Amino acid sequence: MDYSEVAGLKVSANIRTLVDEEIAPGTDVTAEAFWQSLAAIISRFAPDNRMLLEERDRIQREIDDWVAGNRSRLLDTTGQKAFLESIGYIVEEGGPFKVDVSDVDDEIALIAGPQLVVPVQIARYALNAANARWGSLYDAVYGTDVIGAPDTTEPGYDPDRGRAVVAYVKDFLDRVVPLGEGTYADVVRFALQTEEGIAGLRVTLRDGTETGLADDMQFAGYNTSVGTLTEIFLKNNGLHIRLLIDPEHAVGRQDLAGIKDVVLESAVTTIQDFEDSVAAVDAADKELVYRNWLGLMNGSLETPVEKNGSVHTRRLHPDLEYFTPEGTPSTLHGRSVLFVRTVGLHMYTDCVLDPQGNPTPEGILDTMVAGLAAKHDLGGAGPVKNSRKGSVYIVKPKLHGPEEVKFTIALFEAVEDALKLPAGTIKIGIMDEERRTTVNLKECIRAARSRVVFINTGFLDRTGDEIHTVMNADAVVPKPEIKDAAWIKAYENWNVDIGIETGLPGHGQIGKGMWPMPDSMKAMVDTKSGHPEAGASTAWVPSPTAATLHAMHYHQVSVADRQRELAGRQRADIHDLLTPSLLGDRRLERDEIEKEMDNNAQGILGYVVRWIGQGVGCSKVPDINDVNLMEDRATLRISSQHIANWLEHGIVTREQVVSTMQRMARIVDQQNVGDPAYQPMAPDFETSVEFNAALDLVFHGVAEPNGYTENILHTRRREKKQQIALEGGGA
Repeated sequence: MDYSEVAGLKVSANIRTLVDEEIAPGTDVTAEAFWQSLAAIISRFAPDNRMLLEERDRIQREIDDWVAGNRSRLLDTTGQKAFLESIGYIVEEGGPFKVDVSDVDDEIALIAGPQLVVPVQIARYALNAANARWGSLYDAVYGTDVIGAPDTTEPGYDPDRGRAVVAYVKDFLDRVVPLGEGTYADVVRFALQTEEGIAGLRVTLRDGTETGLADDMQFAGYNTSVGTLTEIFLKNNGLHIRLLIDPEHAVGRQDLAGIKDVVLESAVTTIQDFEDSVAAVDAADKELVYRNWLGLMNGSLETPVEKNGSVHTRRLHPDLEYFTPEGTPSTLHGRSVLFVRTVGLHMYTDCVLDPQGNPTPEGILDTMVAGLAAKHDLGGAGPVKNSRKGSVYIVKPKLHGPEEVKFTIALFEAVEDALKLPAGTIKIGIMDEERRTTVNLKECIRAARSRVVFINTGFLDRTGDEIHTVMNADAVVPKPEIKDAAWIKAYENWNVDIGIETGLPGHGQIGKGMWPMPDSMKAMVDTKSGHPEAGASTAWVPSPTAATLHAMHYHQVSVADRQRELAGRQRADIHDLLTPSLLGDRRLERDEIEKEMDNNAQGILGYVVRWIGQGVGCSKVPDINDVNLMEDRATLRISSQHIANWLEHGIVTREQVVSTMQRMARIVDQQNVGDPAYQPMAPDFETSVEFNAALDLVFHGVAEPNGYTENILHTRRREKKQQIALEGGGA
């Protein structure tokens, strides 16, 4: 790597050039001041970062020793809780409090709706997600399996399916923004009726009946062209619905009222990801991550997109203009409000070396660069705004307990001072995805009470940490059975209970995890209403289309009402949280073991081949049954930890693992046969970097701290990049 020396640090030349020539200019922070501040912050915080990681290791050693050969001690949750308190794993819970965070955008504090997580490394994905604030419900229903799988054998528009889509959407409108009389299917005309200077919506039905909305307060605004109504804005549960009217449009001509589309406010917020969904292993990758984030913050990000044989440039969408019922010109945010997710404390980078030549905590560099880039948004230099309240939203993953939250808050304070940001500008999202954070969630929130705007549950990472924490105790049950474990239900409820108890409603988001099957939208529509029903104000979806479909659930369920109802229930039981999913005396049949091993091995390989071979951090990966699943490092962590656990406890042997991996590698090779950039693993397994990375994840799974996958993935990806360079390729 080519380094440049500055402020006693060695900084990769391309990162320094990016900061000096693109990110710092236009802010009131000079490049020289930035590097001086970074050096001071690394000097101050790097030792504490290392000590926190050592504390993780100490605690895990204590747990390993305590549970080894004595499963019953874990099953005695009263005794387990006392032990975990004695070693500092569970801290004493303090008295009641409420968060007191300020300057939070409404999309985070008040509006319940879907959330996207997207790899910022890929400009097209980053822009698609940012622009997914508004989505066509007609298109989302027509192009997915919500009303049955579309017929792909016949090209062109299917008028019968189109009519079914319109009927489906109008039935939805009847349920969430009903008319005073009749149904939307009977509407022949929309018009404005003004009384005392305030416009209302008048609706004419096919039998001549005139009516309006059942609740006039749901009429939010309109647009006209040459005196003709062209757009109607409705509002329900804080979310907008737009009826686009154009009787001359191909779809509008077929509609009695001339409706050409129904557009929903969809991805209200998006997490632009530096972490699990990206494969950024060196300075070249990091430069791309940082540059794209800068482009989102100053409005300059764009990328060419080819569609139907033509190429156009994709940019950030402008805000929407409309007139309120009072006739006042107004705007609605045209884009999703963006968080950025930086890496965890365990990640170190050689993009910046300390004065002794050691890699430095990557999260420190992420926070400094992300904050400096965000100054372009805060200063209003670009054509669009992200935060209208002057905040920067950073999601911090893989924190272990309150001390690590306190460390992160102290880092944010130091970064604000270095970047000349007002105190409290940088807000935190706390991902409840590690067991020690779960059991101490109230104290984690207390440590960030003036900055916390987001908590969520993440089943996959949380399960990976669950397995690793009790690794020495016993074999765990087959992976599908873990979803039904007592601790999972308690975990999901506990997160909501504590979020409500500490006053997050009205100040921040309580979130739920990802829908993993991006091609199974009917199943999502049929089941994901459970997330707002559970009191979650947001939940992750795998695509902009899924965001539009999931938005229907937030019209059907008032999250604010649900949170008020849930505020009175008893908090989930911590003893359920501490009950592990262990196999115990149960003996697994041979076919059960083989099925579980095949599923886990195929999933690991299917993900690793793209991460290592092509630098793809998140994508649709076919499972063993060729069902596409949205995979990232969290799914990899649980699968690799599961096999490592079974290997540790003699359910399988090392030879079985290798044999299964080789068999599954041939299947994965076949699943990727249509990808010209793909390099098969079979039959030369010994030289396949991808295959050996998969083995490393299992065989080193017990030794890797907390079962994290990043160290192995990064090492093997860099090896693969070197191999590609030597062969004269490019991936």
